[in-house]
Amino acid sequence: MGCIIAEKQKKFKSRNTLFIFNIIISVTMQNEKIIVIGGTGGMGLSAAMAFIRSGAKVIVVGRDPAHVETAQKQLGESALAFKGDATDEQTASLAIETCVKHFGGFTGLYHVAGGSGRKYGDGPLHELSLDGWEKTMNLNLTSMMLSNRAAIKYFLASGNGGAILNMGSVLGYSPSPGYFTTHAYAAAKSAIIGFSKSIAAYYAKDNIRINVIAPALIDTPMSERAITNPEILNFVQSKQPLDGGRAGIPEDVDGAAVFLLSKAAKFITGQVLAVDGGWTVSEGQYQNFSE
Repeated sequence: MGCIIAEKQKKFKSRNTLFIFNIIISVTMQNEKIIVIGGTGGMGLSAAMAFIRSGAKVIVVGRDPAHVETAQKQLGESALAFKGDATDEQTASLAIETCVKHFGGFTGLYHVAGGSGRKYGDGPLHELSLDGWEKTMNLNLTSMMLSNRAAIKYFLASGNGGAILNMGSVLGYSPSPGYFTTHAYAAAKSAIIGFSKSIAAYYAKDNIRINVIAPALIDTPMSERAITNPEILNFVQSKQPLDGGRAGIPEDVDGAAVFLLSKAAKFITGQVLAVDGGWTVSEGQYQNFSE
């Protein structure tokens, strides 16, 4: 059963990618200059490609030099990729300076950087280490605060407003204790929602929009543990039942990102958009996989 599900996932990727691309390009991002923190792989890189296809200029930032080099080759002349750590206070400011210098402005931030803290000691609360808690919060929450603060400062100084889109997770408000029990990660993603709503309320008068995307299980390098586990994939078939029941792919999230960072969403702020295949409205069926 696990092999069948995994093969189905591979076939979907190739079958639907072009269809999703065609939908995305119907929303224009002409004249948008977007920075993607965590944009050299996974959902960040996929979104950057979608932004460019929709007419935007893009700066992508990532920690791994090899990924930065690969991203630059994939994105072409409409983008600039450079190495930077999202948890470094200077990274977002440097990205904004670079965007203004190379593309003549900065209109939107997509903060994707973050990830699981499992390897640092995140897990169920009774097993959660202080180091695991602090590193998970730093990776997911502090990095987001730093990029958002830099963007807000620029938007206020420019007087032209702007848009911010932060990466949340369904685990921030819709837990799944059977297979996804990293409690520091859930806390960080929940905090991203509260933080985003709070600053959205405060800066709406300045025409600065802040929204959150909350994906469920998406097939990226970060989710390898779940994606390669037949038992979890079996669970996901009923927990994310849309489109035959499957894990998402990065392109499933791109349309929402393009929309929320484009002028088409100019009257939307403080919202959380779940791109979850039905996760939050589905119970999910646990099965004895050995049967």
